Order: sequence, then C-alpha cells, then structure tokens
Amino acid sequence: MGCFVSTPSDTGGQRRRPGSIGEVVVYIPGFRIPKSIDFTQSIGESLPKNLIDRISALRTRIVVMAAQESPIASKSRRRTATRHGGSSSDDLLQALEEYLPVLLGLAEDGRQLRDKVNFVWLNQEDAAEETGMTNVWYEVLSVLHLMAMLCLSQANSLLMPKSYSDGYQPRVSEESRRNSVEIFLKASGFLDCAIRQVLPQIGNDLRRELPVDLAEGNLRAISLQALGQAVDLQLGMAIDSPKATLAVKRRLACEMVKYWQQAQDNIAVLPLQDGWGKKHQLFVKWKFLESKAAAYYFHGLILDEGNTEKSHRAAAAALHASEEFLRESKKASDAFHATSPTSRSPVLWGSMKYLSEKIPKEASSKVRINRDLYSQESVIDTAPVLPDFPLALKPDDYQLPKADLSSKRENKQQQENL
Repeated sequence: MGCFVSTPSDTGGQRRRPGSIGEVVVYIPGFRIPKSIDFTQSIGESLPKNLIDRISALRTRIVVMAAQESPIASKSRRRTATRHGGSSSDDLLQALEEYLPVLLGLAEDGRQLRDKVNFVWLNQEDAAEETGMTNVWYEVLSVLHLMAMLCLSQANSLLMPKSYSDGYQPRVSEESRRNSVEIFLKASGFLDCAIRQVLPQIGNDLRRELPVDLAEGNLRAISLQALGQAVDLQLGMAIDSPKATLAVKRRLACEMVKYWQQAQDNIAVLPLQDGWGKKHQLFVKWKFLESKAAAYYFHGLILDEGNTEKSHRAAAAALHASEEFLRESKKASDAFHATSPTSRSPVLWGSMKYLSEKIPKEASSKVRINRDLYSQESVIDTAPVLPDFPLALKPDDYQLPKADLSSKRENKQQQENL
C-alpha cells in the first residue's frame, strides 16, 4: 500500500518562493521538483548493482535538470538552447520518458519492489513543503504531472510576443500558435493519462494523502486549462482568417467557455493555499471571464443579422453582456498579476487584442441604435443564453510506455542463483 510523509511548509524546506515570475501567457500552476533518494539503501538487496546504478543515474539526471529548469519555467524566460540544438525542457522531457519504462518495471514487479522506495517531491500549491510516498505509482503520477508542466512552460515561451524588423508591434507567429496548440493537447494528454491509468492504481487512502498539486480535481482543471488555451489560439487564428465565418468564431468562443467553466468547477472545491494556489484560481477565473466576453460578442453579432426587433434587442443585450464580462476579466487579470508571486502580461495580442478593441465599440453602437429605433421599455436587459456546442478538442491519446521488465527478469535470476 505504501506510506507517506508530508513536510509542513514552515519547516524551512527548499521550496522556491520567487517574488515575481515575469510575463505570463500560460500559467504553470505546479512545477514540482523531485528530491534525491538512495536506491541502494531501499532496494539494494533486491536488484543487481547494474540495475540499481541505471535507475539511480536516470533519476539523478532528472533531479538535477528539474532544479535547473524550474527557475526558467517560473520566470518565463525564453527556452534555453542546449549544445545539441534542442532546449533544456526538451532534454528533461526526454529524460522523464526514458525513466518511465524503468519505473513501470518496478510497478509490475510486485509489492517486493513497488512499495520499498520512498519517492519525495517538493510541492508548489500544497500547504506541505514536500510529500514522500513509498509507492511507485506516486512517482509515475509525479513524472506525468511534471511532463505536463514542461509542456505548459514550452507553450508560454512560444507565445511570448516577439519583435520583428517590419516596424509592427511585437506579435506571435502563426507557426508558434499552431505548435502551441499541439503542445497544449500533449500536456492535456499526459494529465488525462494520469487520471485514467495512474490514479486508479493508488489506493483510496493514499489518494486522500496526495498533495493538492496531484489531486484529481487539480489534474482535471489543468488539463481543461490546456484545452481552453488551445481553443483560444484557434479563435485568434480564425479572427485573422478572412475565410472564417462568424458562426465558426462563435462556436470556438462558446466551446472555450465550456472548457474554462469545467476548469473553474474542478478548481473551486480544492483546498488551495494563498500564493501559487490562489493565483491558479484567479488565472482560471480571468480566462473564464475572457471566454464569456468573446462568446457573447460573436453571438451578439450573429443575432444582429436577424431582421426582427426581437433579434436586434437580443443582440444589444448580448453585446452589453460582452462588454461587462470584458470589464470583469480585466479586473480578474489585475488581481491575478498582483497576487504573489506577482506577474505581468506581455503586450496584448491574439483574440483579446481584437476583442478589446471591438467589444466596446460594437456594444455602445448597438445599444445606441436600439434606443433610437425602439422604445426604452422594449430593450432587453437579460443576456440571451449562449448556444451549446459539443467540445471538439480532446487531449492527445497518450498511453503509458511498455514496462522495462529487466528488473523482474534479473531479480528472478538472482533468486535462482541463491
């Protein structure tokens, strides 16, 4: 079953608490860092030395790289190129993918090895400074979570506006936006796999002791956050495309509302602490309000295409609601950035740049026209219900790799030789 140890945050642990994390497009809510462990002490008598050395080397590499990567993820720096032309986050992702099969080999080796090693990770959102569990599935869950956080970090770097020599404002290229959509789906896929394939392997008693960073509701909220931001990028590209119809833009905006609504529902019940946890809640609230502003804006434009007084009044109500949600989203954005660790938004771009300019103009114009055409009593104050569209974007279908059973084979061989 495994046991656990949680270290309270007031014991002087090593958790980083930066005062500022710089510019944020994609919030990275839980960059957890593994702590070094001694495999020889835990399973040295159960496995040959060459296998102990192998798993120790794999995990030690991850410990070192994660400690180096975390400040990069937290401070929103550009991705650091390695001497091989990739990035440090790419290298860490590869190291984690190489580590997973070996871990799964321990998981399939029965309780003899599965519950012997105490895996310890530093938390970010939980009240406890760190959490250690003698359960290999906790380690698998932590690895998948870190892989998802690295994807969010990569997307944040790609989506930072860049300056070009053409004299226009800094912007994000279409290639970066398309690549980021794929990265968001990948992150969501890692978390979906964690929920479907890993959490069921952890007993209910231990699941209740997981840090809030790894709670099922948090995993679902982050997965939905990734999907919501992917749809936002699709909406921005649709706005830029002369071929995209209003109906397409409205559908994307309405789908985005549903993703963020579900993310908000999942995160609302979590016992998140001030700081990282509070900031996470505010980020989801901010993006939910932005999505509502977008959805009501495009819904209002489509309603205004009708030829009846009722449709025109409903359009004005929708556009007025859009303006209200935009105003509330700006307040939520300010609250998010002001919450410690503080942050700031880069120059406005994408769908929100367009909507921030269009919504106030359209809302005031439609309300004025309606007041001129119709009596004050006939103006609709209540916003119309948004259309309900099925969600199109799904997480990548990530499956756990095949277990490396060399530990099981060599353990069996070692026992036969005794």
